[in-house]
Amino acid sequence: MTAAIESLNPESRLHFVDELDTLQVRQLQAETAAAAGLPVGFRDPLHNGTEGPELAIIPPGRFEMGSHPDESGHQPLEAPRHTCIIRHAFAIGTYPVLTEEFERFRQDTEWFLRPELIWHKGRYPVINVRMEDTKLYLEWLSEQSGQHYRLPTEAEWEYAARAGTSTPFYHGEEISCREVHFNPLFPYPQAARDTTRRRWYLPRCIPSIKASEAGLRSPNAWGLHDMHGNVWEFTGSHWTRSHRNANRDGSPSLDADPYWYVTKGGSWFDPAALARSAARKKRFLDEMDTNLGFRVVRELAPGRVGNA
Repeated sequence: MTAAIESLNPESRLHFVDELDTLQVRQLQAETAAAAGLPVGFRDPLHNGTEGPELAIIPPGRFEMGSHPDESGHQPLEAPRHTCIIRHAFAIGTYPVLTEEFERFRQDTEWFLRPELIWHKGRYPVINVRMEDTKLYLEWLSEQSGQHYRLPTEAEWEYAARAGTSTPFYHGEEISCREVHFNPLFPYPQAARDTTRRRWYLPRCIPSIKASEAGLRSPNAWGLHDMHGNVWEFTGSHWTRSHRNANRDGSPSLDADPYWYVTKGGSWFDPAALARSAARKKRFLDEMDTNLGFRVVRELAPGRVGNA
């Protein structure tokens, strides 16, 4: 493995991360963090005396984005599968933004919480926020920390979620509700056909009426929780009907719809197939939902790709 200082340089040789094993993926992350002068996981101090969301360093690299037609649950809007290059390291939220974290913003700015909307508390993902609300939070967080916070691009989100894997989920080809918080009435087909798994699955996977507390399920190789299921997450990428004509650096294509955004990750309300790494769903710019939240990206150097 090459020195991580080279990996922070956009002109350096970038690893095909999905060809590395788990130990190599973690080693690359550790080297990248060392080169950036940061621990793998960290929080930025805020001017108000608190700390920002917990973050994890994500190294640059190449990966295969989207899904093949033979992947169970595949939709045409996830095709064609293509090589995508993440040229610059970044830090991303270890969890979706938590309600307790958004509450600090709300108290500091007097952001109006509509009383008729469902609202979580504590370490549950923040929900019922529009794109404009996420932007206000990110502006506040950037001012408070002196760093540049934004939403991840769709490519950054999928790259971070996969963490070197090429399977539908970072857990592998199959999942149950022990790994992912989804609607158990619609399990992933591989798990449903596995009768051994089904005997455990039926009595214990009970449909939920809301998201679960963040971080209850195992993280991926880069330490990220809840990338699959729980709540959908806004990205900063505008919607495209497919990955056809996608830019290889993950930047938005010219045919992106400015009124709609890509969301990723699936949710407690949706079938397991929509929680796959490649799955994507469009949301209107003014949309809010009880199964929709967001996750932050903190840039490690200025001038990086981002369209939040």
